[in-house]
Amino acid sequence: MSARRILWACALLVVLLLAACAGPTPVVQEVKVPVYRPCVTAALERPTFATRTLAPDASDGEKVLALARDLPLHLKYETQLEAVIAGCL
Repeated sequence: MSARRILWACALLVVLLLAACAGPTPVVQEVKVPVYRPCVTAALERPTFATRTLAPDASDGEKVLALARDLPLHLKYETQLEAVIAGCL
């Protein structure tokens, strides 16, 4: 290839590149993006379970009775925690 053809090819390339930039000006758009916000405003108060107040040498019967007393309290607390978690999703 001659030097003249290379010069013309480069000039054509520059013209094509400049023509690609000559498009319409970009339009500014407002985009609303959700912003993270903590869903839990206050921590739930943990109930006092009877099993935590048992003496280390408590009998098996006392342990079973404490667990039986704790079951409704535990289920209520668990339901409240699940409700808080569901509100976060």
